[in-house]
Amino acid sequence: MRVALVTVGDELLSGDTVNTNAAWLSEKLTDRGVSVERVTTVPDDVADIARVVNEYRAEHDAVIVTGGLGPTHDDVTMAGVAAAVGRDLEPHAEAREWLTGEGGYSADGLVDGTTDLPARARMLPNSEGVAPGAVVEGIYVLPGVPSEMKAMFEQVAEEFSGTETFTTVVDVDEPESELVDRLAEVQRKFDVTVGSYPGDSVRVKFTATDESVVEEAAAWLTSKVDLVDGA
Repeated sequence: MRVALVTVGDELLSGDTVNTNAAWLSEKLTDRGVSVERVTTVPDDVADIARVVNEYRAEHDAVIVTGGLGPTHDDVTMAGVAAAVGRDLEPHAEAREWLTGEGGYSADGLVDGTTDLPARARMLPNSEGVAPGAVVEGIYVLPGVPSEMKAMFEQVAEEFSGTETFTTVVDVDEPESELVDRLAEVQRKFDVTVGSYPGDSVRVKFTATDESVVEEAAAWLTSKVDLVDGA
């Protein structure tokens, strides 16, 4: 399964808020064997949201959009998603019923627009907040507040699946530039994906669908490099 993530919010682009949602979702989806192929942040702008979501839904099995839910002036994600799929944004009866029932809110207390979703969308209840999420044409719209987003994702997690992969990491105490030939060779010898991430050391990550192949590739490289002390 191929998935794209779209995170919405001016505060993410300005650096006022760290985009932890994208990292958390990527990890959870990868653990489920899903291939996360795009992570894009867009501003609180209907046209930008619609353009990116429409492009990604044509190329992927699903798109997850987080942030910008609610009735305030800058909560425009639902409008952007509705525009992407060519549907009207309208009050959702089930969302209203859930909020005034299980959600414990009074009908008079709901701000106008709180329950507006794309027409014929499936409502996702927000057990940790107010603004509901939605699923429409393979687009999953989740809140931006991390606790709300995580709880809502767990409701639909089983809808995301793929081939299980295995990973292992070798910490190398050599410059990355000196590892080029050995990294190329290990990839030729073994059916693995190799990633190298320099820092205080170079973390070489092996990923494959066969756990034994991952272990063999890591063992081969371990025998050919200087390891970080204690690795």
